[in-house]
This record gives sequence, C-alpha cells and structure tokens, in this order.
Amino acid sequence: MKKQSLKFIDLFCGLGGFRVAVENIRQNSECVFSCDFDSDSQKSYEANFGEKPFGDITKIHEIEIPEHDVLLAGFPCQAFSICGDGKGFDDTRGTLFFDIARILQAKRPKAFVLENVKQLVSHNEGKTFARIIETLETLGYQTHHKILNALDLGLPQKRERVFIVGFREPRSFVWDLRKMPMQPLSEVLDAEVSPNYYASEKIRENRLRSVENKTIKDGLTIWHENKGGNISPLPYSCALRSGASYNYLLVNGERRLTEREMLRLQGFPEDYKIVVGYQAMRKLAGNTVAIPCVEAVLNCVLKALEKPISAEESKTKVAVQESLFAQI
Repeated sequence: MKKQSLKFIDLFCGLGGFRVAVENIRQNSECVFSCDFDSDSQKSYEANFGEKPFGDITKIHEIEIPEHDVLLAGFPCQAFSICGDGKGFDDTRGTLFFDIARILQAKRPKAFVLENVKQLVSHNEGKTFARIIETLETLGYQTHHKILNALDLGLPQKRERVFIVGFREPRSFVWDLRKMPMQPLSEVLDAEVSPNYYASEKIRENRLRSVENKTIKDGLTIWHENKGGNISPLPYSCALRSGASYNYLLVNGERRLTEREMLRLQGFPEDYKIVVGYQAMRKLAGNTVAIPCVEAVLNCVLKALEKPISAEESKTKVAVQESLFAQI
C-alpha cells in the first residue's frame, strides 16, 4: 500500500480521536465514512472536521459503507466496564461489536484497529473477549491485542485500554512501542481558571481531611476519588470517565478540570474546537481515545501493511491461523 493513499472509516467516532491520530501521522489520508449516535459528538465532529457523522450504525446497510483500507472503531465500552456494570453482550451497547463484524465481512478492509476498556479482556471470565477474537478470526483476519497505558506514552493520565488489530492478509506485525516520558501536569493545567470550576468549600474541606495522613508531593496534583471514597493525590490524572461524579477528579483537591484540560489529557491539539457545554464535554472526553496510544498502534499497523511478507512467513502465518480455526 502506497504511503500517500489511506482511506479509513471512523466508527463510533466521538470527538474524532482516531481521526486526529491518523491525520497526525499520515497527511494524505481520507476519512470516507464516520458515524456516531450522540448528537453532541456529531456537533463536535462536524465543527472540527467539516462533516456530520452518520447517526445509528444499525440503520445503515454494510454494503452502503464506502470502500476503505482501514476500519477504526472505539466501540462502546460501557457494557464491559466496571462502572457500566459489566453486562457485556447482554447490554445493547455490547452488541454493537457485531455491526463492526458485518462491515468487516462485507467490505474486507486490509486492516482494522479497535479500542475498548481493559476489562473487556477479563469480562465474563474471558469468554466475551474469546468470542470477539473468534468472530474476527472466523472472518479471516489475523488478530493481535495489547493493553496500553496512556501514562507510558507520554500523557499524564493513567488510562489503560485494550487495542485489537487485525489484518486481512498475513503480515509481519510487531508491537514496536517505546515508553515515553510523562508530560508534566504543569503543561496541561491552566494557572488560572474561572471560579465556576471550583468545588464547594465543604467538599474541599472534606478532601483535606481525607488526606491528612498522606504524603503529598510538591507541585500540581490531581486528587482521585475511587468508588469506595478513598482519595489519592497523584502527579497525574486517573482515567477520565464519562459517567463519573463532578468531583471525581479535583486539581489539588480544589477544582474540576476545564474542557480544554480534559482534551489535553487525551492528547488533542490546542486548536480543537469546543462547541458543546461542560457536561457534554465531560462525557465525550471520558469516552474518547488517548491520541498518543492510537498513534503508536497505527504506526505499527501501517508498518506491517507496507512491509512485504516472505513466502516462508506467509506459510507459517497461514498454518497458525488454520490451527486456531481448528480449535474453535
């Protein structure tokens, strides 16, 4: 595949994190289709990329999807997450994976990259993930997966997500990833923000009491409150979450993150337009992908697509794939 030609589709596109990542590493790329059911996502995507995503993916026939080289999808994760009660395929959001499968079957792109919460791997004692991999491999795709943490790729956010990549033809794929130094919070957080972002005096006092016996490092910290009510002051952010309470993360135990700060924690550029309200941005930022993680994965995928595979390697890959089918 020539470097100057890359057509992709952006499913469950949200704020467009996958698209930002593609355009960062491949200038001559073209998004030929995008979709997202959420109206705030559609507004944000259209404002930043000049096109309104299609709405409900279940309402479009797979044949109508344009031809593309790579399918990208951060498919809905709430059905598999701890905070989303982990219902998996019993939740309608979980069944949206099969819309990805029907598009793969019909359009046969050269590769795909999927992203989801790391709990997907262990959900239902691993049976859910096994079913997903089985489905992808039955479609004839050579698959690989890995859990990545945004902290390891430069962002000051502990965000662990599983990435699943697949290839239509046998490829020499390698997770060629290099750990990057973490960007300091001082480069992400604003020195001054509106008083509207500050928690109430009562909440701030409660936060201070909860960390009285804890050692807090000098400098900026983000205080994380877990489901049990335990407070941890950290020199980075815990994962942004779409359904978290307003005071789930507080800078120095005092104020909430601004919309722009949330985008920075996910790796979005400064010129990304914010066109929806605070509550909507919290939801969208919590659901989006960490851009440096996507870039790292895409670089590995594109290298594999652009590198010819030897005849001997091809025989080995096919033999391995056939053995996997025999186990299903």
